[in-house]
Amino acid sequence: MKLSLFLPAIPDLKWQLARQMGVRSAIVKLAPDLTGTLPPWDLEALEFHQNRFRDAGLEIAGLEGDPFDVQAIKFGLPGRDEAIERYCQMLRNMGRLGIRLLCYNFMAGIGWYRTNTAIVERGGALVSGFDLAETKKQLLTEYGEVPAERIWENYQYFIQRVIPVAEEAGVVMGLHPDDPPVSPLRGIGRVFINANAVRRALALSASPSHQLTFCFGSYRTMGEDAEALLREWKDRVAFVHLRDVNGTPERFQETMLDEGPMGLVAMLRLCRELGFKGWLRPDHVPTLAGEENLHPGYETKGLLFATGYIKGILDSL
Repeated sequence: MKLSLFLPAIPDLKWQLARQMGVRSAIVKLAPDLTGTLPPWDLEALEFHQNRFRDAGLEIAGLEGDPFDVQAIKFGLPGRDEAIERYCQMLRNMGRLGIRLLCYNFMAGIGWYRTNTAIVERGGALVSGFDLAETKKQLLTEYGEVPAERIWENYQYFIQRVIPVAEEAGVVMGLHPDDPPVSPLRGIGRVFINANAVRRALALSASPSHQLTFCFGSYRTMGEDAEALLREWKDRVAFVHLRDVNGTPERFQETMLDEGPMGLVAMLRLCRELGFKGWLRPDHVPTLAGEENLHPGYETKGLLFATGYIKGILDSL
């Protein structure tokens, strides 16, 4: 198992803290609104970011999230084929530069979503949560009502075109499930909200590039048996996200890292038992004392807590 951290796209205090904690591998989102450069479909832009991380003593292990505006792909809008071609060019660039992992999702219109990002936990720490009832009071998005089956059809169209390119480039694409796992969400259908939907996705291609990002928190939120699923999919998991939750798909909240119902110790012990040798990272972390909670789930002190805790578990295993 290889520990990585989700780090900002531009030089930041967290870059130095990662090195000080002995973590050299970065997972990064290189969307233009975060970088001020062209997206990673531009080879020079991607190489620039790779070199900047290397100059700081870090290595980009993988990309995560939407690298540019891909809503035309997810909704099947005009310009979809042009966007897919740019996506394919990004995969080729990643392969050329030796960046072998891409964590992606197919949440259309609305990505990671919470109705409350300041739930008070132990000692005044803040975590996030979701209440489907609250979303019923909110308006539809600009996309109106979109059935889940249409999103599924667009996913099939996308996978059929990008997986052969990813395989040729030597890049593994790890599908992250929908978070929260409810459908519809403000009128937009969600697809990857249970294990059967993920099985349906895996059946589309047996390519070694068509794999999963196994997010323990997301599968636990679904009410699925995360341990059984990891055993089932152990040969199709490229990346692991570590977090825990309490609740149901309709109403849940994140837990403190050492108090979840499954627990990070059990998660990492299972990964070791199954021989997982890929990348893993702490996912959403609590906001701790003295932090403003401007980036819920990704504040600095929570990241320090998570990294030290995970390194301790890994050492003990």
